[in-house]
Amino acid sequence: MTTSITDQLTRADNAIGAVFDPRVSTVIDDGAALTLRPAAVVMDLDRLGMMQPSRLSFMRTLVRRMVQEAWRITEERFALDNDGYGEAIYCLEAGAESYRFVVFSSPLEKAHRNDRVISNQWDLTMALVRGNLSDAQLDQLRLNVPLQEAGRMEETVLVLSRANRSARSFAEVVTALAAGQQPDVERLKIAGYLCRTTAVYGSGKFGMAGWHVVKTSCRSFRTPFSGEMFTCYMLRHFSCRQVEHIARQRSPSSAVTLAPEIERYIGIGNATGLGMAPFLIKHPVLISHWMTQREIALARIMSQTDCDAPKLCALQSMLEQVVQHLQETTVAADYQTSRNQILIAACLALISKVAQPVFSDALKRGGWQVLQTFVEDHYGPAAEELVQVLLFELYPHLVDSLEESMAADETLDLDSGMTLIELLVLLETHYDWALNIDFNDPNHHALFWYRSEEKMEPRLGDRACDAGAERELPLLIALGVRQCFDAIQKSLAENPESLVVDFLIEHPDQLATVRRVQTLCGLPYGDIRGNLSDRNLEPMHLLRAKLSFFGVGKFDPKSKLWVRNTMFQGAPIIEDLSQDINPDHWYFPTAPVL
Repeated sequence: MTTSITDQLTRADNAIGAVFDPRVSTVIDDGAALTLRPAAVVMDLDRLGMMQPSRLSFMRTLVRRMVQEAWRITEERFALDNDGYGEAIYCLEAGAESYRFVVFSSPLEKAHRNDRVISNQWDLTMALVRGNLSDAQLDQLRLNVPLQEAGRMEETVLVLSRANRSARSFAEVVTALAAGQQPDVERLKIAGYLCRTTAVYGSGKFGMAGWHVVKTSCRSFRTPFSGEMFTCYMLRHFSCRQVEHIARQRSPSSAVTLAPEIERYIGIGNATGLGMAPFLIKHPVLISHWMTQREIALARIMSQTDCDAPKLCALQSMLEQVVQHLQETTVAADYQTSRNQILIAACLALISKVAQPVFSDALKRGGWQVLQTFVEDHYGPAAEELVQVLLFELYPHLVDSLEESMAADETLDLDSGMTLIELLVLLETHYDWALNIDFNDPNHHALFWYRSEEKMEPRLGDRACDAGAERELPLLIALGVRQCFDAIQKSLAENPESLVVDFLIEHPDQLATVRRVQTLCGLPYGDIRGNLSDRNLEPMHLLRAKLSFFGVGKFDPKSKLWVRNTMFQGAPIIEDLSQDINPDHWYFPTAPVL
């Protein structure tokens, strides 16, 4: 069945709860017209590499839901030996729903410890399961969960994951607790976690429940990646209980438990490589929805004019917290250290600027748009992206409701009855950024993406010296648009009255590009404005964009191809969930002072 462009726009409007006019980057939001930043700015690849986590990041929205809905997490089984090996089961009661988090801890020789996704042995393997667990189900989990990709799960399993102990901090924390001392905070600043996960699987892989099942049958995990994020949250909790248990076994008379301030500061490590990058290309409708909610939140805030003294004071306080957070962040890459230092300098300058009466008066008269323009002009896009997410914190009532619109129907429609000249106009209007790339220049068509047969991970190859270009993954959207545009021009020269259906009969290889263009013309933030085959490509920008939506912190690139980061650092712990707390206090976490 074909769908017209008008129908596509209507469907997109209904999905995001607002009406778009992509030609002028406006949105009708609750009856008011808001101006959104143009896609040429928002989806620029370099700017995507500067994104920061926000109130709409999946970890933040999950923790808010856990607190607001009073989730109850209890320990049902904790059967570990003296060295911390064995199994544990936790029960989650979220309203009328019940889940089990199951974790298996096994001995792992140092030679077999590997943070790469291709590893086949780990310190910890775990699963999030819907409902109660029978003895037979638990036996199946014991057999299959430690196998990870090689195992097979039942549909009651929502998430599958694994993790390794941190070589830097796990043993140190055990030793400190066993001696009756709290861990050295200065050492925790370096890593900030006890365990590091290398893969978190969901969405129907290996026999698990598909996303269509989760979003309709598991209300607690109805938003994207919330089940995966909860799994990481529970891994964090288990890692703290595990080090305490080992410490007690080593020295029952002197061992102490983690201080709550320390436990909150402990997060979960993550190692992410190029495997995450294809997601941004293969899910353009979803990415557009994520970016759209973020831009609507920003536009709502930019329309506010209540830049009063309390809000300016709060902004200064947040900037000071960002400075401390960045000063406590240790990264190995010199270029990332330099970027952090530049951002620190911008924050300090902005703190001083906001304190000036002349500038604060200008803000009170002109609203936050004055601040946005000033930051853009004086401190650059990295500082601009940072300040925007800080402003989100000042207006939770304008931002938080948008989290329910992060899911999307990802169907790519086809209007086969469209005239070919109309399709050409769509390409010229919405994909001028791609058509302006000269792919005849070898530097603009230097790299190719492929899946390594040995490592089973996406990789980048060099066309000039690497074999395998014939197995290239279909990730070069800009090149595909160029090829489609050239083919359309040729067809129109032969028959100016052609329809899209005529073109596709002649060029069936162009179907994917045509579907993408027709669908995304009404979804302005679906395509990344960048050439993924350019010799100077920075793959880290792709990873950082997606990781910012997850909500990770301490972005620590280990090369241009993979990065370490920290999840849930500073977040409330399980004991906090039943308290009357602010679930959003943990952005840009700083080390505790005991």
